[in-house]
Amino acid sequence: MPQMAPINWTSLYLLFIMLFLMMIILNYFTFTYMPKYKTSQIKISSIFWKW
Repeated sequence: MPQMAPINWTSLYLLFIMLFLMMIILNYFTFTYMPKYKTSQIKISSIFWKW
């Protein structure tokens, strides 16, 4: 293995980096998040302070 040319090591390194980044990008764009609540309604309740 150490007798391999350095250009071969760098090309393999770049190949694996590009594959890794491609998998990260594909996972990011194919992930679908289904929210629990379809509409976010804020409930305003009146608070009666007992002063």
